[in-house]
Amino acid sequence: MGRISGKSPIGVGFLSEMAEEIILPKQEELYADPELREMIDAGVFFGRKKSRTHPRMRPYILGNRNGIELINLVKTREDMDKALALIKEKVLSGGTVLFVGTQPPAEEVKNVAVEFSFPVVVNRWLGGTLTNSKIILGRLDYYKKLKNDLESGAFKDKYTKKELLEIEREAKRLGELFGGLEGYSGRLDVMVVVDANLHHTAVREANKMNIPVVAFINTDTDPDDVKYGVVGNNKAKTSINWFLGKIRTAIKEAMAARQAAPPIEAVKAPETV
Repeated sequence: MGRISGKSPIGVGFLSEMAEEIILPKQEELYADPELREMIDAGVFFGRKKSRTHPRMRPYILGNRNGIELINLVKTREDMDKALALIKEKVLSGGTVLFVGTQPPAEEVKNVAVEFSFPVVVNRWLGGTLTNSKIILGRLDYYKKLKNDLESGAFKDKYTKKELLEIEREAKRLGELFGGLEGYSGRLDVMVVVDANLHHTAVREANKMNIPVVAFINTDTDPDDVKYGVVGNNKAKTSINWFLGKIRTAIKEAMAARQAAPPIEAVKAPETV
């Protein structure tokens, strides 16, 4: 679906009609609220088909238009605020955020992760990344060394052209598996996922390891699967970029606050007599 504006018959006008029942502010308030207007323009309110909606998602549904569920943006904003508060808390204390988004519309996820030197998965989730981290980290170290040796020319005088070609192919294969995880040390404080259904293995591993998950989920997801789920249109690039843009801003603010904070002086233990 294309970009939705406030003038669209399925945009602000329709949402304001539904607002009379309970959930959203009236039309003039929708226009006046810049956050809601931003979400509408990004198409965040588009859910999935009614037949695909998870039963536990009913409280997040505002209405239905042409067979498509329309998401309650007020609840989305509330959940987004909770997720951002968590991310700020973790980043402020020096925590690491892992980003996961392998679908083409989520390509911005790589830019956000790289901007803050956080690990990211953009090709496919490697099973055991969190639950079997010892082996994964060993393979990751091997990939990083192989990559560095190729770039430095360390193999140039040791192998034939044919052997070097095989090594390059191996490095490329490993790069598809581990590329983006170079900064992963085995410690994670929060995981950000675009589409929990698509990346269900990653979410399951994070839950098993008690790592909080912030996920952009749609109406076809069980909200109980993700503690910090943000309901919205996770299929459209504009909507995904809205989600990632909020997270980028939260991380920037947390990092700026951390840098501005005065250093903590070590407390000297009292001398014993």
